[in-house]
Amino acid sequence: MMSCTLEKVLVDARTLLERLKEHDMAAEGLIEQSGTLSQRVQSMREVGSELPDKHPEDSAQLKELSKYKPHILLTQENTQIKELQQENRELWLSLEEHQYALELIMGHYRKQMLQLIASHKELDTRPVLSLHQDHAKEVQSQLERICEMGQVMRQAVQVDNQHYYTVRERLAQLEIENRELRELLAISKNSLRPTTEDVPLTPHHLEPGPVAEAQVESDTESRKPEH
Repeated sequence: MMSCTLEKVLVDARTLLERLKEHDMAAEGLIEQSGTLSQRVQSMREVGSELPDKHPEDSAQLKELSKYKPHILLTQENTQIKELQQENRELWLSLEEHQYALELIMGHYRKQMLQLIASHKELDTRPVLSLHQDHAKEVQSQLERICEMGQVMRQAVQVDNQHYYTVRERLAQLEIENRELRELLAISKNSLRPTTEDVPLTPHHLEPGPVAEAQVESDTESRKPEH
């Protein structure tokens, strides 16, 4: 009976160790994914900051062209940001699930150990307690790594949110500039439209005709004083 219980405890301990290794591998995968996301964000920042330094003569032209950036490109950036945010949320949920699974496993393991100690007090529990302490240290290390990874994920989510709001603000600014440019274009078209009042007089309009000459002579005769 006693040997069967010890064997069961050892089997459970091995199962726990295997699960901890699986969780460790999953945590490393999550850390690699978060590192990849951070590298992508950093590379995007470096590209954005290096362009004006490498080509200072084209920086003004690039700024001018960026004002007329197509709406579809901004929409694609919006979609990519939303996908990254969804991916971060999924990673965060997976992280919480791993932490919850570790807590359940450790609770079950502690319960079995307490039952074993209570039912067999005369048994030398030092090897079991030593094994329990080793597993407890390993689980504590895993929990610390999970907490560190959670902090990294929070920082990545904050960076993505800041970039998303920056793109939204830039999109609103471009829409306002586009509307103002359309209004200026309409005003310039209306001001350049020819009217009948602005038609210049041609030389033949200025030449006096016979009727005009007769009228001038009549006015001159009427102005002469009578003797």
